[in-house]
Formats: sequence, structure tokens, C-alpha cells
Amino acid sequence: MASYNRIILMGNLTRDPQMSYLPSQTAVVDFGLAVNHRWRSQDGQQREKVCFIDCQCFGKQAETLNQYVVKGNPILIEGRLDFDTWEGKDGTKRSKHRVFVERFQFLGGGQQRAPGQGQAPAQPRAAAAPAPHPAAAAPQPSAPAPREEYPSEPPPPDNFDEPPVGENIPF
Repeated sequence: MASYNRIILMGNLTRDPQMSYLPSQTAVVDFGLAVNHRWRSQDGQQREKVCFIDCQCFGKQAETLNQYVVKGNPILIEGRLDFDTWEGKDGTKRSKHRVFVERFQFLGGGQQRAPGQGQAPAQPRAAAAPAPHPAAAAPQPSAPAPREEYPSEPPPPDNFDEPPVGENIPF
């Protein structure tokens, strides 16, 4: 019998990502995601229910998530659903669902993790280039240029040979 396990979620992080490493030195990041469901009840009241989901990501994508997102940031994730079972300290059987993130896309509206904010990184990170000052930007033309002046294709990005990692999810 054929099977298919794919989940796509969009929500906000409920906590800062928690980075750790496997014995093989593979990066692992755990984070929580809150997904809201809003509807209007039969009596006309606006209702809302929040679903909290545990998520886990591995490798380079885990390092990217740890570097760029903090609690409250919106994110779109795609992955597979897994069911975990274990026995608690008191002997009761416990279980929960978890999403193993395979792709993600930042949705903006948040802020990057600042140095010293949240969990300290387990390994040093490369310093980011400072953003240019807004006054140093080139002046923008007041009217758009005629269509003939635009090239037929945009120039390729500087990192054209490298595939994007966890930034674009084709739908």
C-alpha cells in the first residue's frame, strides 16, 4: 500500500530555537510552532484556537534557523510528521507528534537573533556584513524608466552555483 507523509505549516515560533549536536557532530535544533485557527461561531462570535507543534531540524538548515529566528518570528515549514512514544519517570506511557522540518521559508516581520541573545551558540558563527546606511543609498528615480530599458532577464545572483538552502519552497 502506498503512503504519503507531508505536512506544511505556517505559524510563529513559541520559543527560541534550542541548538544541540549529535555524537556525529550533526547540528540539531528544536523549536515550537504556534498555528492559529480563526473562525466565526454560529452565534456570530469570533473564535480562535491555537495548535502548538514541536519541530526539529538537522544539519546546515538547523544552524541557519538557530542563527536567524527568535521567539515570535513567523515561518513556513514543510516536513514529515512523526509520532514519538516513551515511558515517563512515573511509569506512565507518554506520546506526542513532532514535525521533522525538511524545508522552511522565513516570512519576515521579525528580528534576527542578536549576539548574546538567547542560547549561546555551540560553535562560532561568521560575522554578518553590516547593513548600508539609508542615506548612502543611491537616489531613486521619481518616474519608472521606459520598458525598453529593462533587460529581458534579471542578472543571476552572486551565489548562482549554490542551491538555496531552506529558503524557497516550490509549490
